[in-house]
Amino acid sequence: MSLSLAISPCPNDTFTFDALVHGRVMGAPTIDVTYADVDVTNTSALDGKFDLVKVSYAALPWLLDTYELLPCGGALGRGCGPLVLVRDAAMAGHGPDSLAGKTIAVPGDRTTAYLLLRLWAAGHSIGKIEIVPFHEIMPGVAEGRYDAGLVIHEARFTYPRFGLTALVDLGEWWESDTGLPIPLGAILAHRERVDAAAATRWVRDSVRQAWADPAASEGYVLEHAQEMESAVVAQHIDLYVNSFTEDLGDDGYAAIRSLLDRAAAEGLVPAIPAARLQAPLR
Repeated sequence: MSLSLAISPCPNDTFTFDALVHGRVMGAPTIDVTYADVDVTNTSALDGKFDLVKVSYAALPWLLDTYELLPCGGALGRGCGPLVLVRDAAMAGHGPDSLAGKTIAVPGDRTTAYLLLRLWAAGHSIGKIEIVPFHEIMPGVAEGRYDAGLVIHEARFTYPRFGLTALVDLGEWWESDTGLPIPLGAILAHRERVDAAAATRWVRDSVRQAWADPAASEGYVLEHAQEMESAVVAQHIDLYVNSFTEDLGDDGYAAIRSLLDRAAAEGLVPAIPAARLQAPLR
């Protein structure tokens, strides 16, 4: 038996799934892994292509008929939200109206980052949106191809190198507005092909092994880290692999429901039945 798994090549995913991918989780099947940016996995999951898949929480309204949300393995947290970057430092701290008439590069139209941007800017005009591969956003803003860029992950640590400044930290806005952590990436299991309870055990064991022996995953993580410096890799893992990766818990589920309920109320996503966003029975 083997299962297909789609994750990003980012350090938080490779660190989290190293033990599962490399056959060190007792009782787990062989894993056939695909590495892709989250915008790609959001789209691929629409066709049920993968057995286990990492997607944006913002994509859940289109996926939960086919997939079940696992209570572990994903990315939630505090102080780890998306940033809107600009070249002009004088724009820092200004509101959504400062983006009127501007061209904004975003990493995907069903990413949590973009959904947070739309919630922050609700009721305001923010100009033209262009979907751009993540690695092209900061250079594109720095070179003037885009007026602003929406970035995630390691860009939090590296954007000053491009001479950019943060117009807004959408994570800070979300946390101050709701008091909840930021729901970024989810792990889903195909309802017809995967036992979600078993998959939860496998993923959780993989997380715990990663924490117990970080050196075991180092080579694998760096292999896929897209030329990221080792210090940035360590910061990335420390920020995005946290207690919510092991178990969403009450705060994690509350954050997910709040994000998607607010987005549905604004007409940005379809509404999800409450039962689809409840923690599994223990």
